Amino acid sequence: MGTCEVCKNDYWLSFEVHTAGGAVHVFDSFECAVHLLAPVCEHCACKIIGHGVEVSGHFYCCAHCARSADAREGFKIRDAVGVHPG
Repeated sequence: MGTCEVCKNDYWLSFEVHTAGGAVHVFDSFECAVHLLAPVCEHCACKIIGHGVEVSGHFYCCAHCARSADAREGFKIRDAVGVHPG
């Protein structure tokens, strides 16, 4: 049994997340894990829980935010939503 770092719930189905940097975190839900670990879009400040995009070392939730924040480099990013192959 472990206690969630975020909500402090002592839950028998808690789980650990090991990060690339070597840190170990305990959570009782994916919601709490996302709350603590998900990066934040540098344009709209939403949590990036999907793939997101990186432009010049900055993280954004989508191509629109990347283009809005960095027009010079962001124009290279394209969303694939709604695009049908050939």
